[in-house]
Amino acid sequence: MKFPLLLSFFCCALVGIGQDAFKPIEAKIYHWADAPVTKKENMEQRPLLEGSSVHFKHIKIHATTVYPHQSPHPSHNHEEEEMIIVKEGELTVTIEGKTQILGTGSVVLINSGEEHGFTNKGDKYLTYYVMRYESREPKNLERGKQAGGSFMINWKDIPFQAHDKGGIRKFFDKPTSMTKRFEMHVTTLKEGLESHPPHTHKAAEILLPIDNIAEEHIAGTWIKAGIGDIIFLESNVPHAIRNISKGTVTYFAFQFE
Repeated sequence: MKFPLLLSFFCCALVGIGQDAFKPIEAKIYHWADAPVTKKENMEQRPLLEGSSVHFKHIKIHATTVYPHQSPHPSHNHEEEEMIIVKEGELTVTIEGKTQILGTGSVVLINSGEEHGFTNKGDKYLTYYVMRYESREPKNLERGKQAGGSFMINWKDIPFQAHDKGGIRKFFDKPTSMTKRFEMHVTTLKEGLESHPPHTHKAAEILLPIDNIAEEHIAGTWIKAGIGDIIFLESNVPHAIRNISKGTVTYFAFQFE
């Protein structure tokens, strides 16, 4: 009788370990300047955040800088979905045999299991953000295919739509193999303005300033965020953003659930 009970306890413990493999990501600002740099022969990397969230059992964001005429790694695939944002330079991307050259501000989304590779063919350094994530619910490859599959979006192809507070570039809003909805836009906010009053929503959100300093309101506190910083906002955490710079501030904003 003791052996079956011990076996049952051991199995439950293993399940618990799998569920708690990554600690919940705290809603806060993860500063570029605080990230340690690991240098290799062909590139360097900065880990920015890693953990779990309400809807995702694993989220990891790091920045990779690839030296001129180098590749970070051979072409490969993996179970997690992956998103790329080009910080500076030109990135040559190949997904399932299709290749495109993308400039600063461009975005790539790679569905689970698809073969992909990156190269810096230029004479200058290339830096891009990598976000890999795995949902708590089972992946849905058919949903991802029906929504258009993996894609590459060049910054220059997204029109700027002006409004009274500044303007917006709408990148995408669709389901993927790991998300029921993934929405991304880039906001330009005029000097001295607040984008919106503090609010909440079900989806987790990440903000990424790309050209100036902003101030983020997280659960009652205003905190400065600069170029390259990652602002992570968990589901239903009260938040808002305002421009404290001279001139406009521009930032990526993306929600996913």
